[in-house]
Amino acid sequence: MLLSATPSEPDRTPQDWRGRTLAVASATQPVSVIVAAVVAPVALTFAILPLRSQAPAATVALGFAVLVSLLGATGTRVSALIAAVSAALCYDIGFTQPYGSLAMSHPQDIETTALLLVGGLIVGQLSARNRRNRALVVQQSDDLAHVQAIAELMAAGAEPDEVVDAVTQELRSLLGLRDCRFETSRPDRPGPTIDRNGNVSWGRIWWGVDTLGLPGKEITIDVEHNQRRLGRYVLIAEPGTKVRRDQLLAAVTLAEQAGAALGAGVPFVTLARS
Repeated sequence: MLLSATPSEPDRTPQDWRGRTLAVASATQPVSVIVAAVVAPVALTFAILPLRSQAPAATVALGFAVLVSLLGATGTRVSALIAAVSAALCYDIGFTQPYGSLAMSHPQDIETTALLLVGGLIVGQLSARNRRNRALVVQQSDDLAHVQAIAELMAAGAEPDEVVDAVTQELRSLLGLRDCRFETSRPDRPGPTIDRNGNVSWGRIWWGVDTLGLPGKEITIDVEHNQRRLGRYVLIAEPGTKVRRDQLLAAVTLAEQAGAALGAGVPFVTLARS
């Protein structure tokens, strides 16, 4: 018996549309933050240049440092570096003697300019790490939502075949698969397999998902209950599809939920033996 669910193009899930929206936003954001990293220090220079004779050099440098920190916190490592270079050049040309040139006559000015550069690099690194951690939390929350959806379906008393179909759809959405289906037969030949620890193996080879992405061949997740094999999910991904180990672990959990539903369903005893 074969159960499959391959949503057509119009039947995209909210997660699919959200992923597409985030991809567009992430593609346009670097352009704006890089422009801001170049323009903002120049704008600050023109704003405080009339006060050059009155404002202490330390105050001006502090203003540039705060600006670089703000730009680094909202941008990327590259934009933080660009902001730091732009601020350092603006400070050098506009507020160190001789004015209007890159030359600096005082060692203190050289130290201040160097600190602007180093500070921008540090802020950019810390901000990028913070954003990466926040993004990981959001992604893990999305992974959990797939598992929770099946748990709620099972708690509502759904039939085993309904749970199997729902897991098929959740796997497709979770891993960005091209196709996904449930089968009770064994593969004709050994192929890629996702084990219980979220690792992908292909025979005796451990597949480097972090660098290679998912293989283009049919990938198997065995479905078991009480150490009894009930079938497998066959995953078909575009070659090189990037996934995280957290996603693979969530996929294994989904398969275990299907196994629990099948193991509790009497009609599937006959199915497992067919």
